[in-house]
Amino acid sequence: MKIFFFFHLLVFSLSFSSSIARGPLHSSLPSGIRNGSRISYSDSVRRQLFQDKPSKLSDDRAKGYMTNSDLEKAVKEFGRRCSNISRIYSIGKSVLGVPLWVIEISDKPGEEEPEPAFKFIGNVHGDEPVGRELLLRLANWICDHYMKDSLARLIVENIHLHILPSMNPDGYFLRSRGNANNIDLNRDFPDQFFPLNNDINARQPETRAVMNWLREIQFAASASLHGGALVANYPWDGTEDKRRNYYACPDDDTFRFMASVYSHSHHNMSLSKEFPGGITNGAFWYPIYGGMQDWNYIHAGCFELTLEISENKWPNANELPTLWEYNKMSLLNLAASLVKTGIHGRIFSSDSGMPLPGSVTIKGINYTVSSQPFIYLVFYCSLLLLGSSSLFCCPPAH
Repeated sequence: MKIFFFFHLLVFSLSFSSSIARGPLHSSLPSGIRNGSRISYSDSVRRQLFQDKPSKLSDDRAKGYMTNSDLEKAVKEFGRRCSNISRIYSIGKSVLGVPLWVIEISDKPGEEEPEPAFKFIGNVHGDEPVGRELLLRLANWICDHYMKDSLARLIVENIHLHILPSMNPDGYFLRSRGNANNIDLNRDFPDQFFPLNNDINARQPETRAVMNWLREIQFAASASLHGGALVANYPWDGTEDKRRNYYACPDDDTFRFMASVYSHSHHNMSLSKEFPGGITNGAFWYPIYGGMQDWNYIHAGCFELTLEISENKWPNANELPTLWEYNKMSLLNLAASLVKTGIHGRIFSSDSGMPLPGSVTIKGINYTVSSQPFIYLVFYCSLLLLGSSSLFCCPPAH
């Protein structure tokens, strides 16, 4: 049986669209978005495999932020208001039994289509709540603008966008970094170098929920939103010898491109004097183990970034509108890059014309992207790479 791979190549230059909201760095920026000192390497204990001591914040810091109850109401209200382009579902519950609500946005929500899926995850750390606020704003902005804004319409009509505003509602409630069991969820995933986290039954319920989620939905790409710095972080996050080095994954060029899409679409992230271009390899910054980002790429074929979107982990709520404006085009352009760039397509049988499961490998890159019959295969490939590499399509093994 012959196999055909039907694909498209679209070029999305780093100049992006004319609607990118990027401006000069101002000294009067709110504390949550000012370029300043990052977490130093001496603070890298915060990114180790084992759990940190919990950080505690006063209730005063949460004034103006949504409570978990507020968030649930906002998600359900969004589902009612935008029912024509959305679906609300839960991927599980936290330690304390709080549902992990997801908003799916698509012109055919809940249906299996030959379109790429992208996910955003916020509030992985309980004391980093900006992401959950911005992701609700993102969903509402798309709902309000998809009939009149070309970028919003492109996302709705060509992508299945899944938004998990809070992965760690218990940590948020407790004002602590970890979950209710005092476990840092971004150190709780199986790790390529250390087998400590490999027993799924020993994982936290929030971690298991995300892992099972990716078994159900084949996400092409993803991003999690954090706080404490202003930079787009990409794999690998750890090194085999635990030393701080630039440790590139097979798709390093792809990840640098994705990170640059976010950084250059941001108001001032790319202007960083600390992180050239506003991006960094995680292991070069400081290594962590058990992180969600590397697990996505290794075990789920999902290209994930870790986005540090506010140097102040918990800025005053009056800064949230500005943080939203600074990150809006970054969030939109990163999701839209699934269909604006790279190669994407489906594998068909020449005998029946039916789509098939299979995999694609690009010569020169030690990584294989697999697909189910009705799911798009998505690659981010530069023209330079395509000019010197070959594309191989492989049917499933029998």
